[in-house]
Amino acid sequence: MFRVGILTVSDKGHAGERQDTAGPELGRLLDPGCFQVAAYQVVPDEHEAIVAQLVAWSDDDGLDLILTTGGTGLTPRDITPEATLAVAHRLVPGMTEAMRAASLAITPHAMLSRAVAVIRGATLIINLPGSPKGARENLMVITAALPHALEKLRGSPAECGAP
Repeated sequence: MFRVGILTVSDKGHAGERQDTAGPELGRLLDPGCFQVAAYQVVPDEHEAIVAQLVAWSDDDGLDLILTTGGTGLTPRDITPEATLAVAHRLVPGMTEAMRAASLAITPHAMLSRAVAVIRGATLIINLPGSPKGARENLMVITAALPHALEKLRGSPAECGAP
């Protein structure tokens, strides 16, 4: 069982001006036989708030996976990728490359995503879009690879190409 944190980055959601629907949608999409949503939070589009939550969930709570939703676009307040990179120990570019490639088949706006996927310690952190539709579509692209990735982060000696 992998423990997951879902972090919604939204000024309006944090202020109570908009109900977060993307974060709960991500929780519903995760297989409950494999993933347990252990933490959920809405923070504003503030570098320090995002960094603090990612570090706490990774370092203090030891979550296996953190999914962020929101703040990956081009507006001046969209800083989730920068905050995520600030806590990164290693990058996992293939995940976001796959998400963007699949999304381009749906919308040309996919090329505007600045989402990143990183490792901090033994925690995988993945940025997803802020809309429920975009978050859902992007998570579905990487879902099959998540258990293997998380097992590897836990130190599994199994061969990657083994049946």
